[in-house]
Amino acid sequence: MNKPLRRIAMFCGILVLALLVRTNYLQYVRADELNSNEHNRRVEIERYAHERGDIIVDGVPVTGSVETTDSDFRYKRVWKNGPMWAPVTGYSSQAFDSSQLENIEDGILTGNSDQLFFDRTLSMFTGEKKTGGNIVTTLNGAAQKAAFEGLGDKKGAVAAIDPQTGAVLALASTPSYDPSVFAGNSLKDSDARQKLLNDKDKPMLNRALRETYPPGSTFKVVTAAAALENGLYTDIDAKTDSPLPWRLPQSTNLLQNEGSIPCKDASLREALRWSCNTVFGKLSDDLGNDKMIEQADKFGFNEEIFTPVRADASVYPKDNRPQNAMAGIGQASNRTTPLQMAMVAAAIANDGKLMQPYMVAQRQAPNLDVIYTHEKEQLSRPLSGENAQKVQQMMETVVENGTGTNAQIDGVTVGGKTGTAQHGLNNSEKPYAWFISYARTDSGSPVAVAVVVEDGNANRDDISGGGLAAPIAKNVMTAVLDGKK
Repeated sequence: MNKPLRRIAMFCGILVLALLVRTNYLQYVRADELNSNEHNRRVEIERYAHERGDIIVDGVPVTGSVETTDSDFRYKRVWKNGPMWAPVTGYSSQAFDSSQLENIEDGILTGNSDQLFFDRTLSMFTGEKKTGGNIVTTLNGAAQKAAFEGLGDKKGAVAAIDPQTGAVLALASTPSYDPSVFAGNSLKDSDARQKLLNDKDKPMLNRALRETYPPGSTFKVVTAAAALENGLYTDIDAKTDSPLPWRLPQSTNLLQNEGSIPCKDASLREALRWSCNTVFGKLSDDLGNDKMIEQADKFGFNEEIFTPVRADASVYPKDNRPQNAMAGIGQASNRTTPLQMAMVAAAIANDGKLMQPYMVAQRQAPNLDVIYTHEKEQLSRPLSGENAQKVQQMMETVVENGTGTNAQIDGVTVGGKTGTAQHGLNNSEKPYAWFISYARTDSGSPVAVAVVVEDGNANRDDISGGGLAAPIAKNVMTAVLDGKK
């Protein structure tokens, strides 16, 4: 071969080598970058080219997929009773991505997860149509329906947990929305989503996980737990050192009780039964801010909770003495999510053990093979078994013949605590109605519930945890108990 031909051959070889290097660089080094590039429409077309897997409740899908005719995205998401399940599933939109379980479990639902690599490889040889896997939830359909219908047209939220496992049984938030109305990528979908975002009632806000409220008197069970755990009192029927009236520390203001209830030197049991502000405010002050924070933290306060969907952190703040006294009765800067208060009730019902809340029981491959099963996990130990049982006795007295009688269930032991949380500057707005509770059977407690109601349409004097929230909690607990029969 003469010299010019050798040079041409070498040059061509270098070009081929450069092409191979470039190709491999694009395919392996920059693959993820190119796949996630917002201008790479092929990725999005492929994502919606097959049916999405389903989110399962009680063995039945609450989601589905339908073919579209007005887009190059072939399939879009639909929901069965979308407003009821949106607080659990979140949304999945061709134009606006996804949220909550639809987002966190997107790899399984689209079939693109590494956990499904074998299934994808096998389908290449079998010629089977690609579909997504399924997410099996812990949700109880009857309990979710009771929660959603119980809230009705009122603003509010419900969270229900299995205290023994941490399984989330219900997660309702109202007003809600139908994720189906903006699941596509048309102008109609965009307008529907914008209308929801502009709604002053915030239907897309998940109040069970992402809204924090003053917990009001429901927090008194945490203060009672702190008093027992720190040895301030050991006998729940012994008199406390609680003068009436009680002046807030470093202040001339007197802490008041509602009505003419017997709160002077009341025992812990009677103080919880009648929801004595003076007793629990003084307990919080006697314990001090650091010990109150320590107790609240054991119940899950001051940290985000993942179910795996994130719940905002509930807050028991570092504060001065007067504010700490008020925080001990669930006011001041004390703020919490309904999920957090369900966790408080669950820990007490479970003899002091707080289990990690979770919503995903299993992940399934497209052929329904189980590729993941959740194992229950203890999150913390907020109080001893002995002290948990003392708080149980106190909460059960509240339901038997205190402020929570509307939660009574025939033949079932129910513990609970009402709360009416002040709202607005100088309590100028209508208060929030709270109720936390658990139902207990011979085999332990299968359900703990927290309910908060923001009823702007009710008369102010008619707003109470026992009147508005307790009946909803009762119906949720009954739905779970009926399923155990």
